[in-house]
Amino acid sequence: MIFIKRFLPIVILFFTITAYTQDAFVIKDVTLFDGNTLITKTSVLVENGKISQIKKKIAGTYKTIDGEGKFLMPALTNSHVHTFMMPQLIEAAKAGVLNVLDMHGLEPMQKFMTDIRDQAGVARMYRAGYAATAPGGHGTQYGFEVPTLEKPEDAKQWVADRVASGVDHIKIIVEPWRTTISHDIAKAVIEEAHAHDKVAVVHISKKEDAYQVLSNEADGLVHIWRDGAMSQEYLDDLVENQDFFVIPTVLTTVRVQSVFYNKNEEEVAQVEHEILKEVKRIYDAGVPILAGTDPPNANINMGTDIYKELILFSKAGIPNIDVLKTATSIPATKFKLENTGFIKVGYIADMLLLDKNPIENMENIASITAIWKAGLLIE
Repeated sequence: MIFIKRFLPIVILFFTITAYTQDAFVIKDVTLFDGNTLITKTSVLVENGKISQIKKKIAGTYKTIDGEGKFLMPALTNSHVHTFMMPQLIEAAKAGVLNVLDMHGLEPMQKFMTDIRDQAGVARMYRAGYAATAPGGHGTQYGFEVPTLEKPEDAKQWVADRVASGVDHIKIIVEPWRTTISHDIAKAVIEEAHAHDKVAVVHISKKEDAYQVLSNEADGLVHIWRDGAMSQEYLDDLVENQDFFVIPTVLTTVRVQSVFYNKNEEEVAQVEHEILKEVKRIYDAGVPILAGTDPPNANINMGTDIYKELILFSKAGIPNIDVLKTATSIPATKFKLENTGFIKVGYIADMLLLDKNPIENMENIASITAIWKAGLLIE
């Protein structure tokens, strides 16, 4: 802690002086995925860190980048991470992941990392702060003190404390492999989160718990259930009566099979097959899917491993243009991230330039040649 206090001003100064004003520039004749649709052979003008024009021909004298044969898209969002140090935010940014949504961590340290949100060279971090869990429950085992809940009446003050600390969304844990909060407590936290206009998301691992928390109006799940297929009756009921999204964390689920459960290659492949089948099923039902990888669990990194999640979505049979939405426009919309997730006039110029088109093959997502955060090139 002494180290943090001593060097914090130096770190903040470094990122402040690197956030200089950039020149205007045009990316010319590029294939553009704007977060929603594909536009061929167009040009994009960036001025003062924002998108100012998108059209075939842009008049004026500007620095020009030749986009012929290249692919321009919004920067990526990882919708499920656990961030404990600034180098993770740098790692994310260097992979084109310019927004990360933290789903449980140490609130005092997170405050520093959100304070540098708009500085150059780092991903913007949005945080849940401490997750809602029971005494001794999942989330309490990581070496830092976590405020817990024991009854529904605790929810009002617990949520108020998170809001006072500056969180962006609320995370709830319903995980029966350890002591867990009841569904009554989870419902009370959801209601309090909504009273404060906060998105409420829930960690689950069982389909029965998923059905219950979504029926209690949780906004989304930060994992997909891992105990088999949800009944068609349950799924139909949720789709008809609830507005929700799912962050499946497929890569995490697959990785832990060998890392923690010692499953062999064939067993891991079967788990992957079953979870991808369920992801495609909920996609076909109209449920919005968001890309998240849950690093650093299972040794997943904060940067390039999100490409693997997108490749898995494509493998599941989700059309590649919709796969791109899972890490761009959908998380920006569902988590109310202002002026990002799209390449549209007036939006922040968070952009990736690729040599190859990922809509043709999702493995091309790794062909990034340039990353801009608010119009500034990240080296």
